[in-house]
Amino acid sequence: MATVLRNVHVFDGDGFTTHDVAIVDGLIVADAGPDADIVDGAGGFLIPGLIDCHIHLAGPHTQELLVAVGVTTGLDMSSPEPLVKAMRGRAGVTDIRSAMIAITSPSSAHAERMKLVPGAQESHVAGPADAATIVERRIAQGADYLKFVIDLPGFDQQTVDALVAAAHDRGLRVVAHASRLDAVTMAEAARVDVLTHVPLDRPIDPAQAERLAAAGAVFVPTLTMMKGIVDRLTAATVPGPSYAPARESVRALHAAGVPILAGTDANETPAAPASPAFGSSLHDELALLVEAGLSPLDALRSATCVAAKHFGLQDRGAIAPGCRADLVLLDNDPILDVAATRSIRGVWLAGEPVSPALTASNGASAS
Repeated sequence: MATVLRNVHVFDGDGFTTHDVAIVDGLIVADAGPDADIVDGAGGFLIPGLIDCHIHLAGPHTQELLVAVGVTTGLDMSSPEPLVKAMRGRAGVTDIRSAMIAITSPSSAHAERMKLVPGAQESHVAGPADAATIVERRIAQGADYLKFVIDLPGFDQQTVDALVAAAHDRGLRVVAHASRLDAVTMAEAARVDVLTHVPLDRPIDPAQAERLAAAGAVFVPTLTMMKGIVDRLTAATVPGPSYAPARESVRALHAAGVPILAGTDANETPAAPASPAFGSSLHDELALLVEAGLSPLDALRSATCVAAKHFGLQDRGAIAPGCRADLVLLDNDPILDVAATRSIRGVWLAGEPVSPALTASNGASAS
């Protein structure tokens, strides 16, 4: 199937240019040929399909909710192997990558909270000697990256170091849950690739942000989740943390040049401290990132090209020949106002239109 999207402003990673976008068999190509169907974008703004860099699967409806609002790739950070395998490769819905069940210490608060989740027990690592075994298990299960939880009390530094080293020895990226400043410091010492969450107890200061930048660290702040935790505690009149350290941490990290990726921690897990909604919460996350100091352009990049780069997704995150035709057409310019990512006129997944679909006409005028 060949299609040409015409009369569109096309996001190139730095801004918008105006040109046709040709699609053949689900991929963007230089030329779709003379018989391609033509879709008139009516001056809309075409961006790559959005990537949520932190979700937890809740069943097939997860994918429907995501793709309906332009999230065409979801990076699962902890779900049972059977659920992940059942949801991978489904046509017409959001593509899923996964760490399988997140690895944690059996003595951690996280292990206690998640003890009823299927497969949670096999994710426990008691010490450094178990690191290589759990990494091999995840590879056998088909994990795309490794995820573990630094939750104090829980892992000591030696275990964190061993997990990172074992994963790197096998060529896996390592994602670490770190929602306290001491956990961030442990992840920094172990040279974790991607830290997810930002502290709610104390902010990352500019000096530490500079060290993290120099070490090549990447952050998925999940501000939607961090704000959700604070809002839930406040509503219940329970004394708890402030949202300010999370926001200020992002501000310091961004100023230091640490790559920021968009992720929400969307979930429907009863034991979770908050449950951002699938799909819509990514648009909330982009707004919170802008509030924390990113420009709308930086925020858009955090859910497209920058997200793809740091998770090795070479076939998406950009609108260029050879990439999957995962596309979102907007009414308004998201660089002027990031809220425009909600003004969705159409979504394409591997070149196929998803509701709401635009009408194509066949014509020899394609170029």
